[in-house]
Amino acid sequence: MSHENLLRLFADRDGEYVSGEHISRELKVSRTAVWKQIRKLESQGFEFEASRRLGYRLLSMPDKLDMAALLTSLKTKKFGQKLQVLESVESTQNIAQALAEGGAEEGMLVVAEQQLSGRGRMGRGWISPLGKGIWMSMVMRPTVPIYFAPQLTLLTAVALCRSLKRLTKLDIGIKWPNDLLINGKKISGILLESAAEDERLRYVIAGIGISVNLQQADYPEELLEKATSLRMASGEKQVREAIIADFLLEWEQLYELYQSEGFAPIVTLWESLSVSLHKPATLLTPQGVVEGTPRGLDASGALIIEKLDGSQALIFSAEMGEPRGE
Repeated sequence: MSHENLLRLFADRDGEYVSGEHISRELKVSRTAVWKQIRKLESQGFEFEASRRLGYRLLSMPDKLDMAALLTSLKTKKFGQKLQVLESVESTQNIAQALAEGGAEEGMLVVAEQQLSGRGRMGRGWISPLGKGIWMSMVMRPTVPIYFAPQLTLLTAVALCRSLKRLTKLDIGIKWPNDLLINGKKISGILLESAAEDERLRYVIAGIGISVNLQQADYPEELLEKATSLRMASGEKQVREAIIADFLLEWEQLYELYQSEGFAPIVTLWESLSVSLHKPATLLTPQGVVEGTPRGLDASGALIIEKLDGSQALIFSAEMGEPRGE
């Protein structure tokens, strides 16, 4: 049974239900084979409604990024003005890194409809199904010392949070350092990887994953308590091109502010959007467990922790657990 023949049956019914029995008879396959093929199509971005009594109904086809619409809506000077829109890749990070090594200019953007091996912080995988999210990586060439690289991660989180809050009207906040949450559930991943020489950054590859139009069926059951999408949270399908264009403009403007005025304005913005501050927390650092209450960011971008004994510590890298009770 080919996808084409199955989809032709649904096209002939134009939005109406088609019974599993009818599909089975027309395509000369078992009802189980029909169910498996529909599940496969769902993994590729098709949306179906299933009824035990009526059968299946095709709700929507995969949403393809419109490169022309994206370029038309961009208002940036550099960010995204040169871009590649690809179908299915292992990781946009790998492609952007190769482009950077080949001399790609700052702002070069790689966007994929699907990632087969998307990765997040701490080497974790990232669910990147076809046509339902924004999976992209951009080349940055900041003229700052290598130890300022974490500041760019925090800047990127601020830009993404401000943009998504404005577009969706959802209550989105930042969990330290760069996870974006809605009601405690993660909607995006940010991963910055850098190459340096003589204490200077040669380039930074900024990877952004945004769960835009994923639905409950796209997530493994064990992730549903921890992850959500803009569509699930808002109840509305979102336009990916509009999100990319708005975010890139916000990101570029904050990057220009950072280059002209330093990190202090970014600190203020990050602290205003954070959901991590002033709540007792446990942090798993490379040196061991630290318990205390996050109070803010210092000038370098480190998290200021007030420890249980009242002393302060600076945390540069850690995994933050759930807030503890007072």
